[in-house]
Amino acid sequence: MTTPTAAVVGQLARDLVLSVDDLPEPGSSAGATERREQLGGKGANQAVGLAQLGVRPTLVAVAGDDAIGDVLLDQARRDGIDVSAVVRRRGVLTGLIVEILAGTAYRYIEHLPLLTVADVEERADTIRQQDAVLVQLQQPADVCAAAARIGHDAGRLVVLDGATSDDALLARADVVRADDKEAELLLGVPPGDMRDAARKLLEKGPRLIAVAVDDGNLFVWAGGDVHVPLTDDKVVDTTGGGDAFVAALTASLLRGDPYPEAARRATAASGATVGHAGGRPDLSGTAARG
Repeated sequence: MTTPTAAVVGQLARDLVLSVDDLPEPGSSAGATERREQLGGKGANQAVGLAQLGVRPTLVAVAGDDAIGDVLLDQARRDGIDVSAVVRRRGVLTGLIVEILAGTAYRYIEHLPLLTVADVEERADTIRQQDAVLVQLQQPADVCAAAARIGHDAGRLVVLDGATSDDALLARADVVRADDKEAELLLGVPPGDMRDAARKLLEKGPRLIAVAVDDGNLFVWAGGDVHVPLTDDKVVDTTGGGDAFVAALTASLLRGDPYPEAARRATAASGATVGHAGGRPDLSGTAARG
């Protein structure tokens, strides 16, 4: 069987996670009880998850021309990620995400270089050669539109991660996924009314809508829907849970799994990831592999 492939259009960053017992007051300091430094950013996290699940990912992201960029790209290669499409921006610092984790509550401070339309267009041949194109809507709107258009016009599986009201973008998507903060923006209704709103959104083009609701994840498609409860995994840090979700959902769909099975695998991958600090997934041994 041919190994499926995916282009991930999104972020790459140095991910610094500091766990603290309590946040310091202004003008004071606190010691960290744990420190993690790793390859991160939503794009890299999703690419790592895809590689762990047997998909060959190509990352389309921005790194600086600094030593940190070298280190992170070396790690990405070891993780099985093709980084030939990563932009090395001259004179720019590689992205940094600082997460302060107090209990299970996180705070992020981010400094991230972003893709341009020219970056995406220059990599169009690489993108259209993949089986799936994952587009993170945290990138500029015109960048997301360009990546989705390239994937859609090539007949690839286009997965949008985030909320958008752009009908042209939705028309080019096969899958739209939104977390609990994005779901109301995407559907325009509170959690209890999302099933009907998601079904209406299908009329704009997507084949599958996956949104987080209070007690799990709701998946809606033209022929049905399913609600998958959250797993009973202990929650340490919700960072990266959505990235693992998207990676597992994409991997499952590329394998040809039916939507209910893909929904279960995506939810299992998310549950496996929120059990440790930081967003890096560890899906090799989870039910998400099948």
